[in-house]
Amino acid sequence: MLGGNSGYSVGNAIKGVVRFAETSEGCIIDGTIDGLSPGEHGIHIHECGDISNGCDSVGGHFNPNNSPHGSPEDDLSNRHVGDLGNILTDTTGRATFRKIDKFLKISDIIGRSLIVTKNPDDFGKGDNPESKINGNSGSRLACGIIARSSGLFQNTKKICACDGLTIWDERDRALKHANL
Repeated sequence: MLGGNSGYSVGNAIKGVVRFAETSEGCIIDGTIDGLSPGEHGIHIHECGDISNGCDSVGGHFNPNNSPHGSPEDDLSNRHVGDLGNILTDTTGRATFRKIDKFLKISDIIGRSLIVTKNPDDFGKGDNPESKINGNSGSRLACGIIARSSGLFQNTKKICACDGLTIWDERDRALKHANL
C-alpha cells in the first residue's frame, strides 16, 4: 500500500494498493494509485523495505544480477529485476494498471519496496547520466513495503470496515481515506 500508515508519500497525498500474484505466465502486477499528476510515472521495486526515512531509505533498484537499467521487455542481462516500466495517470490523478513480468518472483520481493517516481522511465536509453541508473525517472513520490498476504482471492481483509469493500473491488472507487 502506498501512503497511509504502511507507506510514505510526499505530502501524504498519494494513496493506492498494488497487488502481486504469481502465475504460470509470470507475476501479475495490478494496481490503483490516486493523487498523482496526470501523465506517465516510473514504477520500480527497490532493494529494501525500510521506509523509516521515507522513500530515501529503500536503496536502489532491486538488481540481484548487477545488470544495467532497462525496460521490462528486456532480458535480465539488460535490466534490473525491479524495472517495471511506467504507469499512466489520467486527468483525475488516478493510475489503474495491470502488468505481467516474466522474471519477477514474489518470494524474491517480499520485504522490499515499490516506488512511484515523478517522471517516466526512459528505460536507460536517454543521454542523462541518471538514465543508466534509474531511467532518469526523477524524484521518488511514493513508496510502500511489499508484504505477504493470503493466496490469490483468499484474502478476506477489507480496505474500510465501514463499507465492507474488499481490496479486489476498490478499483473503480477513489481512495480518499486518510488511514488506509
